Amino acid sequence: MSQVIFSKYANQELQDAIRYYDLKLLGLGIKFKDEVKKAVLQIVEYPHAWSIERGDVRKCLLYKFPYKILYSVEDDHIFVIAVAHQHQKPNYWVERNEI
Repeated sequence: MSQVIFSKYANQELQDAIRYYDLKLLGLGIKFKDEVKKAVLQIVEYPHAWSIERGDVRKCLLYKFPYKILYSVEDDHIFVIAVAHQHQKPNYWVERNEI
């Protein structure tokens, strides 16, 4: 399984976080994006390796940033539900079911 689909919300969260980090320090947004990319590649390689957050949604914590990738393993792809800050608004993503 190599296909990863980001929900429109997860994609927006990713872009917002990249912009936020670039405002904090030029180039930090790219480092954040690279960290997300590494995590997604690990998820693709080992989709069931991370703990379950809720129901069939798993979470992959980033190492260098306080974010987690919330995703589900589908029959033919990984569906990223949220790119969520670990310390803000827990479970805000629960009602999401759209691509």
